[in-house]
Amino acid sequence: MKILIKGAGDLATGTACRLHKCGMQIIMTDLPIPTAVRRTVSFSRAVYEGTALVEGSTAVCCASLSDAEAVLDRGDIAVIPDPEASFLASWKPDAVVDAILAKHNTGTRIADAPIVIALGPGFCAGVDCHAVIETKRGHDLGRCIYEGTAIPNTGIPGDIGGYTVERLLRAPCAGVFSPVVSIGTIVKKDDICAYVDGVPMVSRIDGVVRGLLQPGVTVFEGMKAGDVDPRCEVRHCYTVSDKARSIGGGVLEALLTLQRQKGISAL
Repeated sequence: MKILIKGAGDLATGTACRLHKCGMQIIMTDLPIPTAVRRTVSFSRAVYEGTALVEGSTAVCCASLSDAEAVLDRGDIAVIPDPEASFLASWKPDAVVDAILAKHNTGTRIADAPIVIALGPGFCAGVDCHAVIETKRGHDLGRCIYEGTAIPNTGIPGDIGGYTVERLLRAPCAGVFSPVVSIGTIVKKDDICAYVDGVPMVSRIDGVVRGLLQPGVTVFEGMKAGDVDPRCEVRHCYTVSDKARSIGGGVLEALLTLQRQKGISAL
């Protein structure tokens, strides 16, 4: 199957890894300047590093569809910095997965491919897409929804180690982001993790820096720029998360279920 995944952050990457290991050909899209904070497990970093390796799967940045097809031919994942997915009509994927996680629909249509799947809130299965995958941590994480919507966005991140909003590192002001620690660094509460135009961004808890924007990104005040994990498991910084794995499993289930359904089974 040919799969277009819109977005190349950590949840999109966890999904891509699972589908890639099942033998599917995958092209991903992202912004020309990606803003995924969990960079070590995001294929989006291929946009500015050229390639990215996550759990045995390699993604390569491509400038065109022909370049991407050459990457697919050698068994790798292609990433194109083209958030509009302007090549969609030319490539004709068997399925489109909207993994942008914008909490609203940025343009995905149910007619974009024989199978269209979307992650999280902002989509209605049967209207915008054929299936929605629940992304909220808890009992329903990874559940396939074929009618209706995911749980609405609460604005509060999931509880990890007893912390929710405290885990996030947010830009203290608008400006250029300059990290002073690396992903995998153990920090204490009030440690400086980065500066934005000279203004410090500090950790609100003890833990390991699990995510951090790349240097030189222009940020706005309050923008999510990092993530501190209170569990202090450094290896978690370099492997696909439980959440991404569960969502990837949901996407795989939805793909195979929808493939069998009348009207979209002959791929």
